[in-house]
Amino acid sequence: MPEKQKLSRRDLLVGGVAVAAAGFGAVAAVSSRVSSSRSLAIPKPSQVAILRCESYRQSIYETVSQAVDLCRVPVAGKNIVLKPNLVEFEPNSVINTNPMVVHAALEAFRARGAASVRIAEGPGHRRNTLDLADAAGYFELIPGFEDLFTDLNLDDVKSVKLIQPKSKLKALYLPHTVLGADLLVSIPKLKTHHWVGATLSMKNLFGVVPGGVYGWPKNPLHWAGIPETIVDLHNIFPRQFALVDGVVGMEGNGPIQGTPKTAGVIVAGNNMPAVDATCCRLMQIDPEKVSYLTGSTVPGEIAANNIRQIGETIDGNSTRFALIKDWQDLRLEPSSGVTGNRG
Repeated sequence: MPEKQKLSRRDLLVGGVAVAAAGFGAVAAVSSRVSSSRSLAIPKPSQVAILRCESYRQSIYETVSQAVDLCRVPVAGKNIVLKPNLVEFEPNSVINTNPMVVHAALEAFRARGAASVRIAEGPGHRRNTLDLADAAGYFELIPGFEDLFTDLNLDDVKSVKLIQPKSKLKALYLPHTVLGADLLVSIPKLKTHHWVGATLSMKNLFGVVPGGVYGWPKNPLHWAGIPETIVDLHNIFPRQFALVDGVVGMEGNGPIQGTPKTAGVIVAGNNMPAVDATCCRLMQIDPEKVSYLTGSTVPGEIAANNIRQIGETIDGNSTRFALIKDWQDLRLEPSSGVTGNRG
């Protein structure tokens, strides 16, 4: 791609990369509508499903299927892209999204008449994406995985202008695979994060930014502001669904060097800030103190009384996730109403 070679890192970060002239007016218009609606609309209540899932066994397929039905995800005839979280080569670790959750989602969407279901990821740490997926168990568990998978670090890209950006970025090159999806499904792991407090469905969108353009570990996104770039990425994609692998998460020095933490839940919903706010409350983290969540919503949108929990409730299912010292102020106060500590 000749465009990449003409741009310096500085150009990508602050140079106001132009929108590709052909074929991208619709995405820019959608981004504009999303940004304006989030700045002007009165918050509407969101639904988030919490389902118990005690371990990675066959019953997880039924659980994920139930989550899709509870959230009334539009599936028939849609081109769907599943975006797991693949980070490091550590077999049997809790760093990466468990492949059983991804396979369960694949099967659920196929069974409901999706036109196509692909799996796509662009890891920020490692260039050998297929080797990483193999180490994480994806080849072993998902039949025909390589034919279903797109390495977003190497995919063809288009330039997308950011409308009212929160970060220092003016535009982003993004892969055709995710831009062409009718529904982008973020399937992260329930983890703490040493820079932003928690990494969930919105932070997982960093993996759609191509390393082939932005390098490894995609430092231009860091320089532009991590929380702000999370918000910008979220605003680009108007059709999203979140399915969070909270069966066994990670606490402490996440997203890589933390320790396993059993939470025993799958969390799902069509409103990603609402899903992530619910996940924070399940981890006993105050979402109102997580800057990318407050920066992505209108006042009151992620308030507990504005999110309708379906399936299970937060009470009785929350699990205290340990935080590194720098993030202790994210703790929910006892008066927050979250009870039922399981850990």
